[in-house]
Amino acid sequence: MNTSKGRSVFFFWQRWLVGVGVLVTVFGLFMALLNNTPLFALFNHQIDPLFWEARAIPTPGLAFRSWVYGVWGATVVGWGILVIFIALYPFKQRERWAWNALLVAVGAWYLLDTGISLYFGVTFNAIFNTLLLALAGLPLFMTRKM
Repeated sequence: MNTSKGRSVFFFWQRWLVGVGVLVTVFGLFMALLNNTPLFALFNHQIDPLFWEARAIPTPGLAFRSWVYGVWGATVVGWGILVIFIALYPFKQRERWAWNALLVAVGAWYLLDTGISLYFGVTFNAIFNTLLLALAGLPLFMTRKM
């Protein structure tokens, strides 16, 4: 697609991917640094009752939750930064490997994370993942033949 309109459409989706990378990075920072604050309460209220029947999580459980969200958030930050850099440079240059890498990485993350979440009954996370898959998958779908 060498038309001006085709280039504009591609660059719209390329910028969308950069935006997804920024959103993922910010969310990862939020998860890593603010997981024990009221700002993260939505996640904690959805997930905690599945693993701790008692209303009050024991102190070691709180420490474990903070650690898990901290390292998980750090991983999400890294994933978001990688998406930004791939979208800004090789994807923008339409290097096929960049599109393939994003597709395989997003697909592997979604299948594993969502499958494990469903296995443990964490439906909230599976729904959240599906929303993120739509945000990241849409530009990949729309640029598959460009």
